Amino acid sequence: MKDSFGTILKDLRVEKGLSQTQLANAISVSKGIISMWENGKREPTLFCLIKLADYFNVSIDYLAGRA
Repeated sequence: MKDSFGTILKDLRVEKGLSQTQLANAISVSKGIISMWENGKREPTLFCLIKLADYFNVSIDYLAGRA
């Protein structure tokens, strides 16, 4: 089974040595949003998915657990 979006996001963030606050500032969202995404309580908009994919230099498919 593929990892969930939240797990993938957290793994990418930790690999870069970023706090939730640092990532939130980098993509212009709140720390609470990052936390909710990582814990599966909310899903990002397409706009935010694109920002995350660009920031981490991965595909949206990768973020969605499809690659």
